[in-house]
Amino acid sequence: MTSTAPLQDPGSLAADKAVDQAVDHATDHATEGHGDFRLFGLATFLVADGMTFAGFFAAYLTFRAVNPLQEGSTYELELLLPTINTVLLIISSFTFHRAGKECRGGNLAATRLWLAITGGLGVAFLAGQMIEYFSLPFGLTDNLFASTFYALTGFHGLHVTLGVICIAIVALQARKGGRISASDHFGLEAAELYWHFVDGIWVVLYGILYLL
Repeated sequence: MTSTAPLQDPGSLAADKAVDQAVDHATDHATEGHGDFRLFGLATFLVADGMTFAGFFAAYLTFRAVNPLQEGSTYELELLLPTINTVLLIISSFTFHRAGKECRGGNLAATRLWLAITGGLGVAFLAGQMIEYFSLPFGLTDNLFASTFYALTGFHGLHVTLGVICIAIVALQARKGGRISASDHFGLEAAELYWHFVDGIWVVLYGILYLL
């Protein structure tokens, strides 16, 4: 007697196929939206980081408001080096933007060149900041003004240092066959957004510390 395998219900086959298609669609949708979630995470981090800087700014402005400008309580800061540093960072935002534009156009060689220029400007900023530190007439623990000044500029300098490291990593990833390409450049966009944030913080810091 010959046994035969039971035939599967055509309706069941159609249902299974529909479920598979739904799973595939959900997976593709999640993959497509992954970049948005990463960008949201970065934006959340920058907002939190900005609140830290806001706390420093508030502490400094409060000190200036409640303390009369007595001799020895504050210092007259030189404007030349900070102004040069401000110009360097503003230019670096444009060069980083150019690097992103070249990357989206598929020109990775030009992308690496503009990233190298941006990183060089960041290093020049840090060098200028160190020169300023060595020429200041006060030290970290001289008074509250000095401590606040070093905390603000030092914390920002740390961000610039991390930004330069990120630029170096992105430049290495922008090699031919690397992780950065015209179709996949989230890493570069994230680093660029972070760098613009750091530049914007410096402009505010420059106005508060050196111009007020």
